[in-house]
Amino acid sequence: MEIWINPACSKCRSAMSLLDAEGAEYTVRRYLEDVPSEDEIREVLDRLGLEPWDITRTQEAAAKELGLKEWARDDSSRDRWITALTEHPKLIQRPIITADDGSAVVGRTEDAVRDALARK
Repeated sequence: MEIWINPACSKCRSAMSLLDAEGAEYTVRRYLEDVPSEDEIREVLDRLGLEPWDITRTQEAAAKELGLKEWARDDSSRDRWITALTEHPKLIQRPIITADDGSAVVGRTEDAVRDALARK
């Protein structure tokens, strides 16, 4: 199991506390420092069953500067969104937990983190 975190994020800290409390084995990826490649973003999106705009933090300053709210949300725009996520990793919703069964969840709630823990 791997968790993508921003250490300054309270949701990330909460998710790791729950993983620790449950004795889960996991690795931490500080994705602002160890920025995911476009291929890694695609893989996580496949595991999540989501599109890039679904995991984009549109309230971030970079999102506003890029005008993301105006970008099309369709297949022809998918690569543009993925490139934006790699160029501006702060835009990636967090935490993302990749589960042992090959799936992934956005672990913003205790239920989502427990869902990841159950996927073995």
